[in-house]
Amino acid sequence: MPTRTVAVGSASGLHARPARLFVEAAAAAPVKVTIRVGEKKPVPARSMLSVLALGARCGTEVTLEADGDGADEALAGLAELLARDLDAEEPGDV
Repeated sequence: MPTRTVAVGSASGLHARPARLFVEAAAAAPVKVTIRVGEKKPVPARSMLSVLALGARCGTEVTLEADGDGADEALAGLAELLARDLDAEEPGDV
């Protein structure tokens, strides 16, 4: 199963706008993606409440996992998104 570990780049962590943008991107992925912090149980990346409940702050390393056709590409795109400071970008930049 492909995985990617990435540090959250948004100043506010995975909260509010950055979490929404991540969840929307995960929902658009052709495969189901999970996200976890440390050794905690993975949660669905398509669930806003689950992603917010992770409590991931700026710099927190999260692990993304997916399986199926297109998993590597989906994880690469989601990891790139998480690494950016989505709080500093304008709404049309994402």
